[in-house]
Amino acid sequence: MARTPSNMLPLGTKAPDFELLDTVSNKTLSLSKLQGKKGTVVMFICNHCPFVIHVNPEISRLGKEYQVKGINFVAISSNDVENYPQDAPHLMKEKAKEMEYSFPYLYDETQEVAKAYDAACTPDFYLFDGDLKLVYRGQLDDSRPGNGLPLTGSDLKNAMDALLNGNPITSDQKPSIGCNIKWIEN
Repeated sequence: MARTPSNMLPLGTKAPDFELLDTVSNKTLSLSKLQGKKGTVVMFICNHCPFVIHVNPEISRLGKEYQVKGINFVAISSNDVENYPQDAPHLMKEKAKEMEYSFPYLYDETQEVAKAYDAACTPDFYLFDGDLKLVYRGQLDDSRPGNGLPLTGSDLKNAMDALLNGNPITSDQKPSIGCNIKWIEN
């Protein structure tokens, strides 16, 4: 299992806009339409990565908990589906239903969005404030497949709570660790 860390986009970066296919609704959605009133979590995930499979229950739960508080969630898969067919859009739709995602699961076919976000791994988490300025990037929590630590979502949750309460978010943020994004070979 590869262990690739986040690239840690600089805090304060404006969220790159995008228009991508939502595999669940079959509609093209943009960041401006998906932006939350108080914040937006953009996460790069995929179907097959063991790290994502491990955190799926918690991201599904957090999405439901925080969307009602004004923080929207957006999941994006940017993997090369020719070489990783288990990440194909029709299977993304199945995964979204199986995990009861309350948020869109978008397909980044050209991988341009992953590059714009400097995404490196799955899962990779970004929290933007109401003005789409980056306030948190990194891990969900310290839990990893097989390390025995409980899945709590504490790192992302603490950042979202601070954002909602108008408190400063620590700049001491740990990179996420996961499978590398499966880049298309040119």
